Amino acid sequence: MASTEIYRYLDLEGHRVGLDPEGYLVDLAQWSPAVAEALAEEEGLALEAAHWEVLEVLRDFYARYEMAPAMRPLVKAVGQALGQDKGRSIHLMRLFPGSPAKVAARLAGLPKPANCL
Repeated sequence: MASTEIYRYLDLEGHRVGLDPEGYLVDLAQWSPAVAEALAEEEGLALEAAHWEVLEVLRDFYARYEMAPAMRPLVKAVGQALGQDKGRSIHLMRLFPGSPAKVAARLAGLPKPANCL
C-alpha cells in the first residue's frame, strides 16, 4: 500500500525499502526491526531496550487507532503502557532527540503523525 511516491531507497538485507522525502516508509508492510535499526543509524541513534519498548507502544497504538500519535497522545500512551516515569516528555526527548513523536514514528515504520510540523 503505497501512500506516496518513493523519494529514495534504504538498501537492506537484499531488499530495497522505499522512503518518502522525510524518510518515512512508503509501504508500511516493509518495516522490520532491521529497518528500524538502519533508520536509527541515520538518526545517529543506537536502539536499546528503552527505545524498543517505546517503538512497540507506538506500533500497538497504530494497530488500534490507525494513526501515529502526536507528542501529547504519545506521552499518554507510553505512560499508560510503561509507567508514569517513562511517560514523560523529557524521557522521550532523551531517547528520540528533536521531535520524539516524528522520530519514533519513523523508526517504528509508521506514517508521520498528524499535527507534527
